[in-house]
Amino acid sequence: MQQKVSTVTADALPLACNLAAIAANERPAHYERADHLMSQAIQERLELADGYAFRYQADDYANLVAFVGNERLCCPFFHFTLEVSPAQGPIWLRITGGEGVKAFFEATLTGDQKVGQI
Repeated sequence: MQQKVSTVTADALPLACNLAAIAANERPAHYERADHLMSQAIQERLELADGYAFRYQADDYANLVAFVGNERLCCPFFHFTLEVSPAQGPIWLRITGGEGVKAFFEATLTGDQKVGQI
C-alpha cells in the first residue's frame, strides 16, 4: 500500500481557520482545552523567530495531543512540534509556521493575553 505524501508547504496555505473541520460535538471540549493550555497550564513561554514554544508538565500530555490533533485539522498552516522529555520531565510544544503565522497565532489563540508574559 502506497502512502500519499503532501507536497504543499506551510507558506502556500492560507492563514484561515476552518472550525468546521473539528466535529461539532468536539468543539466545546476543544475550546475549553485550548483555553486551559494557552493560559493556565503554561509553565514557560519562549518567543521564536517563526512562532512560540510552550513548556508544560508531563501530566498535560493527553491534553496536548488532543489539542494538536484538532488544531491541525482546522489550522493546517501551523507546524507543531511536541518534545516529550524522559522520566516525566517537561513537555515542550512549539507552534510555528511560515510568514504571518506568528501574528495570526497571537491574534487568535492567545486572545487578549500577551504571548510573551505568563
